[in-house]
Amino acid sequence: MSTKFSWELRPVNGSVDFGEELNAQLPLLVRKLLAQRGISGRDRALRFLRPRLADLGDPFAMREMDAAVGRIFRAADNGEHVCIYGDYDVDGVSSVTLLYSILKAYGIRTDFFIPVRTREGYGLSDEGMANAIAKCGEKPELIIAVDCGTSSVEEVAWLQQQGIDVVILDHHEASTQGRPPAVAVVNAKLEQDSPFTYLCSAGVVFKLAHAMLKQRRLPDFDLKQHLDVVAIATVADIVPLVGENRLLTRHGLRVMESGGNIGIQALNRVTNLNRRPSASHVSFRIGPRLNAAGRMDNPLDALNLLMTRDSAVAMELAERLEMHNRARQQEEEKIRHEAMEMLSHSFSPSRDSVIVLGSRTWHPGVVGIVASLLMRRYHKPTFVISLDENGIGKGSGRSIPGVSLVQAIHACADTLISGGGHDMAAGLVIHEDMIDAFRERFNRFVQESVDPDKLSPVLNVDAEVTFPELTLDLLDSYELLEPFGNSNPQPVFMSRNVMLTDAPRHLQGNHLRLGLRQGTCECDAMYFNGASVKLPDPPWDIAFTIDRNVWRGRTSLSISIQDIRPASSL
Repeated sequence: MSTKFSWELRPVNGSVDFGEELNAQLPLLVRKLLAQRGISGRDRALRFLRPRLADLGDPFAMREMDAAVGRIFRAADNGEHVCIYGDYDVDGVSSVTLLYSILKAYGIRTDFFIPVRTREGYGLSDEGMANAIAKCGEKPELIIAVDCGTSSVEEVAWLQQQGIDVVILDHHEASTQGRPPAVAVVNAKLEQDSPFTYLCSAGVVFKLAHAMLKQRRLPDFDLKQHLDVVAIATVADIVPLVGENRLLTRHGLRVMESGGNIGIQALNRVTNLNRRPSASHVSFRIGPRLNAAGRMDNPLDALNLLMTRDSAVAMELAERLEMHNRARQQEEEKIRHEAMEMLSHSFSPSRDSVIVLGSRTWHPGVVGIVASLLMRRYHKPTFVISLDENGIGKGSGRSIPGVSLVQAIHACADTLISGGGHDMAAGLVIHEDMIDAFRERFNRFVQESVDPDKLSPVLNVDAEVTFPELTLDLLDSYELLEPFGNSNPQPVFMSRNVMLTDAPRHLQGNHLRLGLRQGTCECDAMYFNGASVKLPDPPWDIAFTIDRNVWRGRTSLSISIQDIRPASSL
C-alpha cells in the first residue's frame, strides 16, 4: 500500500530566540512552530500569542466607511426605514444578526430579509429584492446588503431608480462590470493594498459597528459581547485566520465560553460540547448546523436562533437545526454515493485533472459539501452541479492549492451562464448541454496553466516528535497558537516506528480507534474515516494532530491520525 500523501517536513528558517522570558515559558517545539509561521522577536511573538482588542486597526481606514456610516446615521436622524438584505450561509446570517443589533441599538427602524436558496438564489436577485421590499411592508429608504451585492451592478441601479439607497458590506470579488452605483461599498477586495482583504462579511460589519461607536458612543452597547457570532462566521467561511481575523476569533471564542449568544449556547448543548470552545468545534459542529438551515431552504431558523433572547426558543431552534443537519447528511450521502458511481465509469485519476459532475436529482444546497469530499478524496479541483427541470445547473466548486477557480471560470466563461467566488471555493450557473464542454475546457486550463507538481497531494509535517514529548504541559503552551484554520493551520506532527498494541477498533461513522506504542510509551489515537483505508503492516510512521480531550472531568491529550505509512529507515 502506498501512502495517500507525499510527506514533507517543514524547515525552521527563523530564529527560535524570543527573549529570555518567553524562551523560559515556551517549549522549544512551540518556539519552532512560531518561527515556521514567520514570527520573529519578542514583541511580534507576544502580539501573536496574546492578541489584544486594543490593537484593532482604525475602521475608517477601510475605503468608503465614512460614506456608509454617514448614510446610516442619516437614516437614524430622519427616522428612515432600513432593510438588511443578507445571505443564507453562516457568514450571511451572522452578519445580519450583528448589524440588526447595532442598528436597533441606535433606534433605527430595521427589518431584515434572507433569501431562500432554491427560490430567490444568491444575492440581490430580482425575485429576492421584490420579496424583501414586500416583507418590509413599506418601501425602505435604505437597503444594506451584507455578504452580497458587490457584483450586483444592474440590481443596485434598479433599486436606485426606485428611490432606494444601497450600502454594501461585503468581501466577495467585483464583477467585470465594476463597482455598483451604491452610496457606499465597503469591501477591501475593491481596494488596492488594503490590510483588511482577509475579512469575511461579519468582520466587515464588525468594523462598521466599531466605526459607528467611535462617532456616536452607546454606553449600554458592548460590541465585545457580539464577537462570538463574528468568530463563528470567520471560521465557518474559511477566510484566513491572520491579522484581525485571528484576534477577533480568539476573543470571540472566549465570549462563547463565558456565555454570550443564547442561541450559540443552545447549539453547544445540542452538540454535547464538553470542553472549551475551539475553532475546530465551530468548523465541525456549529458551522455545519447553522449552514444546514440555508442548505435545506430554512435560513430563518439559523437567523432566529442567533437573534433570540429566549432560552426555551433557542433550544427548540437548536434541535430544529439538528434535524436540518441530519437531513443534509442523508442527502449528502445519497449524492456522494451516486457521484462515486458516476466516477467509477468515466473518471481516471491518472488521465483527468478535474472532476465535473451533474444530475437533476441532486439538491443544490448540498453539492458544495460533496464537491469538497470528492476534492479531498481524489485531490482534484471539483465542481458538482444540481440541474433543474429546465436543464439549468447551479454548481459549487472546491479546489486544491495552486488552482484558482476564479481564473478557471474566467478561462471557461464561454461555456457558462455565470460564475464567480474565491480561488478555493466558487459557484457557477451552466446549461446542461454545456457540461461536457466545460469539463473539457476546465481540464485543459488546469493541465496547461498549473505546475504538475502542484497536482500531487503533499502532507506538510511541522515537526517530528516522540510520544514522551506529548504532555499536558506541552498542550498549555501549544494552545497559545490557536485558533487554527486557513493560513494558520493546525500543526501536523510525525512519530517514527510506532506499533499497534491491539487490533484497530471500528467505530460508528467509518472511524478507527488505535492503541499505539513507541518504545515503552503507549497512547490511543483516532483515525477519522480510517476504516476505508488499507493499513500497511506495522511498524508505522504516523502523521497526526493533537488536541485537548475532556471526558468526565479528566483531561488528556488526544491524537488524530492524518496519514500512516510503513516505517522508514531514515
